[in-house]
Amino acid sequence: AIAILHLLTHGFFKACMFLSAGSVMHGMSDQVDMRRYGGLSKVMPWTYGCFLVGWLAILGVPPFAGYWSKDKIIESAFAMGGTRGTVFGIVALLGAGITAFYMTRLMAMTFWGEKRWTDGQHPHESPWVMLGPMVILAVGAAIGGVLLGSPTHALQDWLSPVLATEEGPRHVNAGLLTGLTLLVVVVGAGYAYLQYATKPVPITPPVAVTPFTVAARKNLYFDALNESLLMRPGQYLTRFLVFVDNRGIDGSVHALAAGIGGSSGRLRRLQTGFVRSYALSMFGGALVVVVALLAVRLGQ
Repeated sequence: AIAILHLLTHGFFKACMFLSAGSVMHGMSDQVDMRRYGGLSKVMPWTYGCFLVGWLAILGVPPFAGYWSKDKIIESAFAMGGTRGTVFGIVALLGAGITAFYMTRLMAMTFWGEKRWTDGQHPHESPWVMLGPMVILAVGAAIGGVLLGSPTHALQDWLSPVLATEEGPRHVNAGLLTGLTLLVVVVGAGYAYLQYATKPVPITPPVAVTPFTVAARKNLYFDALNESLLMRPGQYLTRFLVFVDNRGIDGSVHALAAGIGGSSGRLRRLQTGFVRSYALSMFGGALVVVVALLAVRLGQ
């Protein structure tokens, strides 16, 4: 039931942020480089407000929607007990911290700080045909967890006929874990704030960076790994199969067809359909026979 709850709350705040991102790109005339943003909270207040609610919800700040589902998932991971519960719980906590970092980085580079717009660019708020759905999703991201989650247990009770509601033995203190989760979130968000909100954001990516930043810019080398293990071998295999098909299968068929066509074309020249040609052939044949007979007779 908690997983279904997170699916719903996640739908509220993540969809709200996706639409808000589209609103930003619309207001910035399709500019998608965050290093060319900054200071948009003043010129796009409605978009900023919707994204702010989504940001607080995805961080799991109470009482926003993400708090009522993310914390329960982390709690359930630790509640497994043993090594498995510890590993899963730590990974879930780490994910919450990383999420807080990169979402705060996004907020700082897009809406806070000084503007870094290109010359001649004039950001503007989106029309209400775009803002309306964002506001509705922002309301869901703000109070959806309260209406469906732990305070009311409305969703759990509704799903009780098809999902088990009996909880197993707890191995963690829920209040302590909530405090620990919020601490991890604050550390991740605070570090991102110090890095991107209190310091000037360079318009071009810095060159002197750590190996971790280099790996992040290269998508943790997954693209290179996929290219080396899958794409390149696949290309070579495809080229080899195309060569075999063109030169082997199609080549043999075309060669046979060309041989039959060429030989039939040459044989066709012997059958012209002209009587004079046939008479000449008969005269030539008769002449050969007469010459042969004379040669035999003279030889005797």
